[in-house]
Amino acid sequence: MTLDTLASTLSFAGDTGRLNPVKLFLDADIVVQAIMIGLILASIWVWTIIVTFMLRMGSVSRRCDDYEDGFWEAENFEAYQKDRRRGDVPMGKVAGAGLIEWRRNAATRSVDHEGARQRIAMAMNAAVGEEADKLAARLNFLATVGSVAPFVGLFGTVWGIMNSFFQIGQQQNSSLAVVAPGISEALFATAIGLFAAIPAVIAYNRFSHRVNMFEGRLQRFADKLHAALTRQLESR
Repeated sequence: MTLDTLASTLSFAGDTGRLNPVKLFLDADIVVQAIMIGLILASIWVWTIIVTFMLRMGSVSRRCDDYEDGFWEAENFEAYQKDRRRGDVPMGKVAGAGLIEWRRNAATRSVDHEGARQRIAMAMNAAVGEEADKLAARLNFLATVGSVAPFVGLFGTVWGIMNSFFQIGQQQNSSLAVVAPGISEALFATAIGLFAAIPAVIAYNRFSHRVNMFEGRLQRFADKLHAALTRQLESR
């Protein structure tokens, strides 16, 4: 089905006053059409990120819940880490970083307790930051679309209005019937820009908050593990 056929299909019989988005797109200038296509593709990618992030965040939260419940009940943290094979869980990576550093310090003959505490904390803090960065990797695109898309749509509107005024000069007719269609097509670019930007801004704010909360949860887990590991070092 061609776009012309789709535009005819979407039109209501006998209702010529109703806006037809496909017709507005087809009648627009080539520059405005290119801008509209770019904004539509950006909107599709925004919604792809939204859906995938929600699914990923839900999966990560469930796996971390399961890991943490078993971790604090385990008698031996290293054995639990090895037996459960939880390297793909963010909490497992944080715990793994701390346990590796703890093992290195415990293997020395004379343990520098203060230095060991600092090294274990730094190792787990680095792991916490890495996991938070992985979760937030695609959120920058949402921020970019949210801030840029309205201006891109506005550029398409300005270009379309300029083209409409040019047509007025060519036809030497300033009738509203001549100007209105071109302006409507131009304003449609701004509407698409807002359609892409609004969900991007909302999703970015919401997801950034969730990433920050999750990072705080990892940090609290790291602090508890840090206290447990340093306690074991001091008892040696």
